[in-house]
Amino acid sequence: MPAAYLETYQNGRLQRSIERSLRWMAKCTLCPRFCRVNRIEGELGFCRTGRLAVVASFGPHFGEESPLVGSNGSGTIFFSHCNLLCIFCQNYEISHGGEGVPVTPGQLANIMVDLQNKGCHNINFVTPSHVIPQILEALPEAIEKGLRVPLVYNCGGYDRVTALRLLDGIVDIYMPDFKFWDSQVADRMCGTPDYPERARKAFREMHRQVGDLQMDSKGIAARGLLVRHLVMPEGLAGTSAVLEFLANEMGKNTYINIMDQYRPCGDAIGKPHIGRRITHNEYVEAMQMAQGLGLTRLDKRLRSWLFL
Repeated sequence: MPAAYLETYQNGRLQRSIERSLRWMAKCTLCPRFCRVNRIEGELGFCRTGRLAVVASFGPHFGEESPLVGSNGSGTIFFSHCNLLCIFCQNYEISHGGEGVPVTPGQLANIMVDLQNKGCHNINFVTPSHVIPQILEALPEAIEKGLRVPLVYNCGGYDRVTALRLLDGIVDIYMPDFKFWDSQVADRMCGTPDYPERARKAFREMHRQVGDLQMDSKGIAARGLLVRHLVMPEGLAGTSAVLEFLANEMGKNTYINIMDQYRPCGDAIGKPHIGRRITHNEYVEAMQMAQGLGLTRLDKRLRSWLFL
């Protein structure tokens, strides 16, 4: 299955998405924060990212989901800053601290091609919601230099549907994390009481664009939706409601990674409720909920609690 963006590049839709996204940056409304700053001129809003994307690191990654990793790894590009800034973020130095280096479109294109040349099965954009224009404008040069592998949009689920439509026919694999079901929890964790509603709309749009996860003959993801859900202590993520939504609206064929690796980081350290790791029982209950709903495409990586 050829990468979707190759046709979109040929028919001119990619260029139109680039132009539209850059216009939005001049009074930025790309994400639900609606900062309305002129990022083209270097003004900074909530995401603290101006004209250029900031890259913290890149390289083959073997800790991702099985269909992304394969034998050669997922070609991850970690963008600095974020439009969510969860207080427990496990990449706190990158998301909150902004560690990284600004890159031009040409440099970002070269990173993509380099990862492909290293044998990576895909290009995995980590925390991309605030740098959609920068990713789009790097793609033509990357394509001209031979980029052919699928593109993965690895996000926190806090996306505008209108912004996601800029990516229709460009992103091959959406990998969002449905973080919180309850608006009050979302407000406490990242100041986004509208997160649950935004995430539900975003998930529907992502699924509309790419459908269920499809794999090639070697079990490598080619296209579709791959969902993450991080189990949190004391049920704060609303796991039961999230899984029910996925089963009923995305379908029981949805590929899901129910993640067990929550640990207190950043501002969560020492805090009530979120200042501890999840227990074995909390994770087992989440898996049982999924199975009870008929969700059987669960990522089968060895869980970290086996080593505790």
